[in-house]
Amino acid sequence: MENSLSYVLVTPYTIAKSRTGGVLARLLSRSDVELVGAQMIAPDQQFVSDYAALIRELDDGDVGKTNEMLASYVEKNLVPSKGRRHRSLLLVFRGENTCEKLSAICGPIHPESKNIELLTGENIRDTYADLIVSNDDPANITYFEPAVLTPRLQSTADAHLALFARWLPEEKNIVENIVYPNPEQVQRSLVIIKPDNWKYASSKPGTIIDMFSRTGLRIVGVKVHRMSVAEGLDFYGSVKDTLKEKLSPIFAKKAKEHLENQFNMHFSESVQQALTESVGMEYAVDQFEQIVEFMSGSRPSQCPLEELNNPGSVKCMILIYEGENAIQKIRDVLGPTDPLKAPGGTIRREFGSNVMVNTAHASDSPESAIREMGVVRIHENSCAEIMKSYLMIVS
Repeated sequence: MENSLSYVLVTPYTIAKSRTGGVLARLLSRSDVELVGAQMIAPDQQFVSDYAALIRELDDGDVGKTNEMLASYVEKNLVPSKGRRHRSLLLVFRGENTCEKLSAICGPIHPESKNIELLTGENIRDTYADLIVSNDDPANITYFEPAVLTPRLQSTADAHLALFARWLPEEKNIVENIVYPNPEQVQRSLVIIKPDNWKYASSKPGTIIDMFSRTGLRIVGVKVHRMSVAEGLDFYGSVKDTLKEKLSPIFAKKAKEHLENQFNMHFSESVQQALTESVGMEYAVDQFEQIVEFMSGSRPSQCPLEELNNPGSVKCMILIYEGENAIQKIRDVLGPTDPLKAPGGTIRREFGSNVMVNTAHASDSPESAIREMGVVRIHENSCAEIMKSYLMIVS
């Protein structure tokens, strides 16, 4: 089906084992379907019951035994335990024959015992899933972990999406499901995987998340976002004055030296000051505009006022990491702003190009994290609306 919608649900066990990045890397790099939504969810008892019932009721192109295995898994592993809901990551994709492509990347579920030598690691389940049977009775499954859940048929996907669309609007976009032993040391850091990572099918976003996993922090919020020009101006507003202060005199000095060489004469310091206040300032403003354009897809000076708040033409992924000393841990793995000055093994050294195209952003303080979360409206998520719009078209 052309322009169909489907999903992959990353299971609580896969998230807890910090395999999220590896799963996402494969989903993004091995198909032409587009990731259009993402949300960290924590299913409640009612949702789990409804979800398991749909899995049992609908023919998804598998044998009944597989459906029963998946339904039982959902009931046992997605349900809250000891009063605590568990995190799952919902990833929403759009494209042609989306179910077929996602199902191929995720891999089949084999109710029968499969020889370990036949596993190749080609798909997600070969790598991350487990199905263990009794030596005495191959029909007796002693352990089952599918790693991800995804429908095989579009009719099944549509029914599941309708369930998600009804349930999601009442759910928070940041999961709060744990009490920390040292709450005074717990911070949240906002991370943006920048637009340069989404230009073409690539494993980079997943690999970046995988590198952040070495911090031991928990991902408690995720959204796919298209930053508007207005958001870009607000988010990077404080950078503008810094650029003027730092870049204007540098550019003015270079301009003065160039003019002196060009005309074979010496200019006074007053000329350099004039250049600082004129072309130097213009250069700094241009650099600021480039930053906003990079993040939103449009230059502020060329964007009509009535379009300032429209979603941008380029996308990014926003993640919220939580844990003790989260700000510093994230920034240590990310590396300094200039990739050329970043230590080996850091994300910016690995993937960054320059001080603007430097792969990812991370909050530099708890106060900045709070401000930035407000700018990008982290408590809102478009997943439910994307599903509802799609279902209105296909119903």
